[in-house]
Amino acid sequence: MGRLFVVNLEGKIYSCKHCKTHLAVVEDIVSKSFHCRHGRAYLFSKVVNVSAGKNEDRMMTTGLHTVADIFCVGCGSIVGWKYETAHEKNQKYKEGKSVLERFKVSGPDGSNYWLSHGMHVGGSDADDV
Repeated sequence: MGRLFVVNLEGKIYSCKHCKTHLAVVEDIVSKSFHCRHGRAYLFSKVVNVSAGKNEDRMMTTGLHTVADIFCVGCGSIVGWKYETAHEKNQKYKEGKSVLERFKVSGPDGSNYWLSHGMHVGGSDADDV
């Protein structure tokens, strides 16, 4: 296997909760209104240090999307997904953007997001943007 090159970010950073690899900065958040099966998720215009899985069509709460799961390059953990294609016209703004699941990343202050026991866990996607 080749040498791993990792981008180090500056500022308020979201990182992999398992290995602390930098993934995104606060300034690149597009929306905090997304939800996934583990709770909250944030839409980012740019993420780094991830590799993408295979594209697949998924029916989400806002319609059909072609997405690819994204994995931390440091440890291989799944950290979210990337929107490749939005099939609904009003969802096109998501194309090329990535979602990081808060349950799987550490926040800028080092905090982790935990599920509360009474929380309803549903499907993936945004409620409102």
